[in-house]
Order: sequence, then structure tokens, then C-alpha cells
Amino acid sequence: MMRTYVSMVVVITFVAGLMVSGCASGKGPAEEAIKAAEQAIQGTKAEAMKVVPDQIQSLEAALNSAKDKFAKKDYKAALTEAQAIPGKVKELLEAAKSKKEELTKAWTNLSQALPKIMDSIKKKIDTLSKTKKLPANIPAQKFAEAKTMFREAMKEWGVSQESFKTGNLSEAVTKANTVKEKAVQILKALKMKIPSPVGANP
Repeated sequence: MMRTYVSMVVVITFVAGLMVSGCASGKGPAEEAIKAAEQAIQGTKAEAMKVVPDQIQSLEAALNSAKDKFAKKDYKAALTEAQAIPGKVKELLEAAKSKKEELTKAWTNLSQALPKIMDSIKKKIDTLSKTKKLPANIPAQKFAEAKTMFREAMKEWGVSQESFKTGNLSEAVTKANTVKEKAVQILKALKMKIPSPVGANP
């Protein structure tokens, strides 16, 4: 992945150099600048969408703004906006690299803790389901709600794992945190101890 980021930065730097060489404000330079900006975004979009989707969407909005001004024949403004994009793409690459490391660490912690917690919850639910009478501190309605929430959490955990397998770290961690929140609610409902890695903030 590091090699990918380095190669992308080289490409973006090259594209930026091409644009600086055509700094006139006419239609031709503006058109070339927009093409170069579009190329820069497309070169990073696939990876960036997996970790910093909001930032890549912001760059696409900036590109669309430049295209809109070009369509209105405001070539100078289109050129200025388009020329700013490659620099922002380089910043995005650095942000994506940092975010990827952060998400990877978060996923590692969650993927180690959650399966054990969910397994302990399942065992507790199975045990309580076999009893003739629930403990006084666990009302039947709360127990039923806990079982439903557990099934939902398990489905979401499966989605989270699939997202991780496809490299969509942002979605994987988001889903895993949702599972964690539900796990904490279930643990409380079943009067179980909440392990610190799960009860703590991500």
C-alpha cells in the first residue's frame, strides 16, 4: 500500500507540473487543467473512497464547480479552481494514509474483542433460554429484546467482516462499532460484566 501512495504522489506532482506550464486564462489551458484535475482524482478515488470518502466527494464537487464555470465560459475561474485540485489530492493521499493506519488499528482491536464478547452473550442467552424461570433482575421483555438485538448484531458483524475483506475499512469499522454498542446494551440487559475493551470508546 505504501508503494501505491508513493506512486500516486509522483503522478499528481507530474500532473500539477503540466498545469503550471499552461497558466494562461484561455479556454485551452482551462480545458487541460480540468482534464488533469479529473485524472488526479480518478487516480486516487478507488483507494480514498475506502478510508476518506467525504474528502474525495469534496474534491469531486470542486471539479464539478470548475467544469460548471468552464461551461459558462468563465475560463479564468475554471482554470484557477482546477489548478488547485492536484495539490488537494496530494493532501488527501496523506490524510488517507494516516486514516488507513487509524482504521486498521481500530479494526484489529474490535475484531479481537467482539467475537469473544458475542460468544459469551450467546452462551448466556442459551443458558437462560433453557431455564424454567428467568432471574428476578432480568424481566422477560428485556430478555426478548436482548435476543432480538443479538441476532441483529450478529448480522451486522457479518457485514462488517465482509466490508473488511473488500478493503472498505471505513465501513467495516463503522459497522463494528455499531455491533459494539449493541453488545454493551445486551450485556447490561443480561446483567453481564462489560469488558473494558468493549465498554471503552474506539
